[in-house]
Amino acid sequence: MSSVIAILALACLVIVVFAPRFGLIARYRQVREQMRRIRQEDALKFMLKSEANGLTPTIDSVAGALNVSSSSAAQVLAEMEDKGLITHESGQLSLCNSGREVALHVVRAHRLWESYLADQTGVPENQWHAEAEKHEHLLSKEEADALSARLGHPIVDPHGDFIPEPGGKLEAEPGQPLNTAALNVPMRISHIEDEPGTVYAQLVAQGLHAGMNVTVSEKSPERIRFRADGKEQVLAPLFANSITVRPLSQSERAEAGDYKSLTELGLGQVARIAGLSPACHGAERRRLLDLGFVPGTTVSVELVGPGGNPIAYRVRGAVVALRREQARLIKIDAIKEAAA
Repeated sequence: MSSVIAILALACLVIVVFAPRFGLIARYRQVREQMRRIRQEDALKFMLKSEANGLTPTIDSVAGALNVSSSSAAQVLAEMEDKGLITHESGQLSLCNSGREVALHVVRAHRLWESYLADQTGVPENQWHAEAEKHEHLLSKEEADALSARLGHPIVDPHGDFIPEPGGKLEAEPGQPLNTAALNVPMRISHIEDEPGTVYAQLVAQGLHAGMNVTVSEKSPERIRFRADGKEQVLAPLFANSITVRPLSQSERAEAGDYKSLTELGLGQVARIAGLSPACHGAERRRLLDLGFVPGTTVSVELVGPGGNPIAYRVRGAVVALRREQARLIKIDAIKEAAA
């Protein structure tokens, strides 16, 4: 009897380990192949972005993008060359049409997924990039098209990057680093780089986002001082280099205002709501609008909680309590004292 049990146990072990589709060896091979595909797609994405911005990728730059050694990067590139995704002639790395198509899809899927997270979920902004990094390798072309339709075919993602169309081309990143912006010239943030993650998290924590109007007032090797939508900001040059800005057009300059946030409204004061910050997305944006925080509406402070949080505002005859981080998303102008 014991020998029968031993034989059955051995048979089960063989099945668990060697089953063609579900065995441990098969699963290991599947995971290894998936990791190889992800590395190749990441390399193709990096090469496409380099191409769009007029840069020439090298083995070392690909290694840096993948966070691997140069020898590992060379192996990845050799695998892609064997598949006809890239060419590597006379030391020059170039995308083939098939490689460019794969890279464009990965970039499109990433930016669509970030748009989905921003507009239709409560996922914190500092987690969008990491989540999109996972899903960009999982979405099929059909799923990406369906997601785009669900979102209303957005043109740009929450960071201000253009979302490429299938079969289209990747646009160059517009603008210049905030470090290089001229003093006292109105600019607009067109992009915030989300890598490295620690730098991006700090920029998000300071309330910076694409679409903000900025004006640099001071530059030195130690710091960049500027106003962003009316709020004074100071960054180290390393951090400021992750922010891309572009000049305002003439019409944008006429519309641009040095707005304050609702958090600057005090007891006994009233103001007019100028609008919601572009950083206010999805369900939170819809909720604030439903509560009456719409452009042109008069708002006043009714009560301030202990420690300054929450704050009760009177808007359209109702009293609404908001946390300070929510009130910071509402722009106001024309602050004045309330009538006695």
